[in-house]
Amino acid sequence: MSDKVIAVLPGIAQALLSNGLPDWVEPRFFMSKDEALALAPEAEIGWFDMYDKGDMALTISRATKMKWLYSVYAGVDGMPLELLAERGVTFTNGAGINAITIAEYVVMGMLTVAKGYREVVHAQDRHEWLHDSPGKVELFGSKALLLGYGAIGKLIEARLNGFGVETTAVRRTPSKGTLAPHEWREKLSEFDWVILAVPSTPETENMIGEAELAFMKPSATLVNIARGSVVDQDALVVALRDGQIGAAFLDVTDPEPLPEGHPLWSLDNAHITMHLSGRATTLMFQRAGQRFLENLARYRDGATLQHGVDLALGY
Repeated sequence: MSDKVIAVLPGIAQALLSNGLPDWVEPRFFMSKDEALALAPEAEIGWFDMYDKGDMALTISRATKMKWLYSVYAGVDGMPLELLAERGVTFTNGAGINAITIAEYVVMGMLTVAKGYREVVHAQDRHEWLHDSPGKVELFGSKALLLGYGAIGKLIEARLNGFGVETTAVRRTPSKGTLAPHEWREKLSEFDWVILAVPSTPETENMIGEAELAFMKPSATLVNIARGSVVDQDALVVALRDGQIGAAFLDVTDPEPLPEGHPLWSLDNAHITMHLSGRATTLMFQRAGQRFLENLARYRDGATLQHGVDLALGY
């Protein structure tokens, strides 16, 4: 690497990176899709995060010289993983960058449902003084099933332990107090909360469907901060409408944005939070910038980059 390495980077990260970039890097910042597309072909290192995953994938496809792709996104659904594998590109993602705020969002959602807080807000809008709580459920002593035990899942578990929630995680290599992937479905009726924090892969698509919803407690709440695709949304609408489960707290839907007029908008026991959990922080880009710079030093030294994506598994 005697010559300068061209890194194409998002303009939104320029202030965070400029003072930390070493002199062997030639940064080229983009502020729009068109600028990214124009700069991509020369990039050895690319950070092409965009809101539209299609635009992002197109830009990545143009980066024919790229050796390392960096992203702040934890989920890699929609990315051209086969193309990256074919080209021998190392892909590192943002797994864990927003884990703290997402874990806090899960607790917020559970408390919102347990205490009927939405009805409290509506009462304030009506200027009505309530004389009783619309929700009387305590988190203490309840049981939660945690599907997905990565960085986010571990932080959720730690926070729920503080509330006295008995949390059971599903793991590929189960240990004491956890369940194996083939065991959780038959035990769904034991849990008050079913929390989804799994990656979006073909294996997890529609993992919660009509059968799983039927196994859940009528009072149970489904919490999804994973991806909308892991839930059969039509089956969920029926389960919520017919009282098969108590409620759903959904930070993600399929599709996104949820179309106007979709039944989920109108169900009293559906809580839609518009994929905001990872955005409810001011520290996302600070953490992302620091992670990029740390990996940049490893890249220079030829060391293994941290938070690498397994392109075959999709996470």
